[in-house]
Amino acid sequence: MDELDKELLNEIQWTFPLVTRPFDAIAKKFNSTPEIIKDRLTQLKEIGVLRQLSAIFDTRKLGYTSSLVAMEIKDDKLEYVASQINRHPGVSHNYERDHQFNLWFTLAVPPGADLKQELEKFNVLEGIKKVRMLPTLQLFKIGVKLDMVDDKKHDVAPTEEKKEIKNIEFVPTEEDKNFIRELQKDMDIVDEPFENAAKNLQITEHELFAKMKHYEELGVMRRFAAILRHRQVGFTANGMIVWKVPESEISNVGAKLGAFPQVSHCYERPTYPDWPYNVFSMIHCKTHDEAYEMAKTIQEQINVNDYKILFSSREFKKTRVEYFVESSFTLEETIPVS
Repeated sequence: MDELDKELLNEIQWTFPLVTRPFDAIAKKFNSTPEIIKDRLTQLKEIGVLRQLSAIFDTRKLGYTSSLVAMEIKDDKLEYVASQINRHPGVSHNYERDHQFNLWFTLAVPPGADLKQELEKFNVLEGIKKVRMLPTLQLFKIGVKLDMVDDKKHDVAPTEEKKEIKNIEFVPTEEDKNFIRELQKDMDIVDEPFENAAKNLQITEHELFAKMKHYEELGVMRRFAAILRHRQVGFTANGMIVWKVPESEISNVGAKLGAFPQVSHCYERPTYPDWPYNVFSMIHCKTHDEAYEMAKTIQEQINVNDYKILFSSREFKKTRVEYFVESSFTLEETIPVS
């Protein structure tokens, strides 16, 4: 990748023009041509750097229930259990991490489904020793943006302002579900990439863009943007920093963590006797040493001494949940969920 590739990837992670000919608009910004921009992005897709260009929706706003799940798996059964869990359409991320709890994944279920019952379907899998549900209790930040041009340009300090979202209940209609099904599809890199979606929805592109902006204002759509494959662009030290925060300080610490540009995700989650960490944050670095140094710098500013970094050592699955798409999942046999 050259500098133009990196600058392009930065641009479309942050924002993407919601206009009829978006690649013309991007080309103008970079003093280039639409053909060059399209060729570059097509090549970045082909080599596996650019994973997807689409709308990014808020799971909870759509009425879905989700949870992070930690499992302790016997070492010789880890790949088998991970591969079976990957079959579930509601599993979007699944990693091996360097801890006693060595398998971590996210599970989301549609409105009306029971998350715990769905999780218990995995209990028949041989090799599972412990299961811990870790749903979000407070969300402080979500949004991965990998700086491809200068990952050192931001000081490690809580400098970002939290984006305000209207606190309006959203109950999706059948029309909304149709919109979401279309907008979550990976965009074709062509001159007028929104044309097919508008045709399929039997509306004009102007109406499509208005609906997307409305969803963004409500917080239903977090943004329309590119998602990159972390490892392929050099961010191989993806660390989940877990913090043991006094209960009275959780909200303050979480808000401060969420203001660090280097933190992509930050949540409060429940604790267990064998898991005392209640605040989770994600950082994306190029080396483990860089991640340890960043975590120490963050720790000194939030004044929380008890923390660990769990690195993802293997990626078993990373995709998007497909919302409002009919699917089912079953296994046979059962261990109780704690």
